[in-house]
Amino acid sequence: MAAEAPLLLIALLCGLLAAAPRCDGACAEVDSDTEAVAGKGFKLGCISCKRRSEVEGSATVEWYFRPDGESDFLHIYSYNENGPTIEHNFFEDRIDWNGSKRSNDIQDASIYVLNVTFNDSGTYRCFFYRTLTYDNYEYFNTVDKVVHLTVVAKATRGTASIVSEVMMYVSIIGLQLWLVVEMIYCYRKIAAAGEEALREAANAEYLAIASESKDNCAGVQVGE
Repeated sequence: MAAEAPLLLIALLCGLLAAAPRCDGACAEVDSDTEAVAGKGFKLGCISCKRRSEVEGSATVEWYFRPDGESDFLHIYSYNENGPTIEHNFFEDRIDWNGSKRSNDIQDASIYVLNVTFNDSGTYRCFFYRTLTYDNYEYFNTVDKVVHLTVVAKATRGTASIVSEVMMYVSIIGLQLWLVVEMIYCYRKIAAAGEEALREAANAEYLAIASESKDNCAGVQVGE
């Protein structure tokens, strides 16, 4: 168990480091939430990371919306080097840019919708139009993401949220139990080492007394 303890600790630290946010600005693609509450604001997430092999480039973004029950998408928003533009009156003064800033190569195209209404339920699509610049040519690439949004009157907890919370508590309890077991093991090991040291000291003291007694007896016999 003594050999396993450091390995468990190292594995735990590695897991924590892997889960922690990186400070080098690394991009991670995550799905947007899919449920908004009427009357409140809501972030529509849209992230498209470049591959490690890709070079410097630039990108523009377009957002489209198809209301529930409709067949056509409406062009609602665009963002480029000149800044944002709300393209449809339905979202006038209700969309704020929540994505990449101070960079022409946009990787985060998230937007924030203010004062969400039930009419905002539907399908949203964002398109990245990226230009990668190589030494002798430019490469054009298009990436699109889809978000299905449902607007509700009151926030509800999804199954995924509940499961995540339960797993978090289980992990915390498991870690605490592991620490208790390790503390008990270390205490017993230290106690056993202390007892062994006391026994060795007692034996050494006994041998010293026995040797001294033998020497005294030998001295008495010689004197006689």
